[in-house]
Amino acid sequence: MLAAIILILIALWRITSGEWDISFADVIRFLLTDSNSAEAIVIRSVRLPRLLCSMGTGGILSISGVILQGLLANPLAEPYTLGIASGAAFGAAVGILGGTFMVMPCAFVGALVSLLLTGSIAHQGGRDRIILAGVISNAVLSAGVTLLKATAGDKLGAVVLWLMGSFSGAGWNDVWGVTLGAMAVIFPAYIFGNALDAMSLGEDRGSVLGVNENFVRCVLLVCASTGTALCVSSFGVIGFVGLLVPHISRGLVGASHRRSVVNAFVVGGGLMCLADGAAQMLGEVPVGVITALTGGPFFCWVLTEKRG
Repeated sequence: MLAAIILILIALWRITSGEWDISFADVIRFLLTDSNSAEAIVIRSVRLPRLLCSMGTGGILSISGVILQGLLANPLAEPYTLGIASGAAFGAAVGILGGTFMVMPCAFVGALVSLLLTGSIAHQGGRDRIILAGVISNAVLSAGVTLLKATAGDKLGAVVLWLMGSFSGAGWNDVWGVTLGAMAVIFPAYIFGNALDAMSLGEDRGSVLGVNENFVRCVLLVCASTGTALCVSSFGVIGFVGLLVPHISRGLVGASHRRSVVNAFVVGGGLMCLADGAAQMLGEVPVGVITALTGGPFFCWVLTEKRG
């Protein structure tokens, strides 16, 4: 409940503040009427879509982090550290060079290929090697993205700006896509929440408790990859949200994945809105820079605590 109240307050701040400060009463009036004033257009066509996209993206990446940490029983697992985001970025860069309509499909394929690459590297070493495998996948795919940038020609600017991560160009088409992506992760994660509880206990613990681990793992990995690919293809690479929020969520509501999934969506949406607001206040710097500056030190702290 507290997280939801804070999210509402953040949303009110984001939609009323900006280059033009608009009162909440005026925001409601513009949303409920057909006013064609400049303020109304800003609210309906710029601020509201940007708010919903940042909120939904934060929620999707956070739930993806909850899924991956539960499946792998690893507190460092998230789309960025496992290379899924880099795979989606590589695929989306290929899509940008090939044509706008190819961005989302290529990002999805890239995310799945990266997931398979990370899994195959870590297969011999078990779950403890999964983060190292993700680092290797990230390095390989980042090199691939650099190669694409070197051959992008007149599309280099578009690729570079997109890779930094930003919600500045978010529109209503992006809102519908984010909505579908949110449904693709939140419902399966909630439905299989009890199975995640069992699987997060360690290797084969779920099977002992009657969970079809292979089926659950396959469904949830595809869902997490799909959500990540959608976010990356629309707004670029935004790292560490999926790492930070699941830890916050578990601290607030406990280890139950069903409660954690819902809470992570709310907390992740609020934090992403805050990060986007900070990025806008600093002159539209990439939001991925804000999340990296916040999440990087947290990653180091979690890594230190795990080893300790």
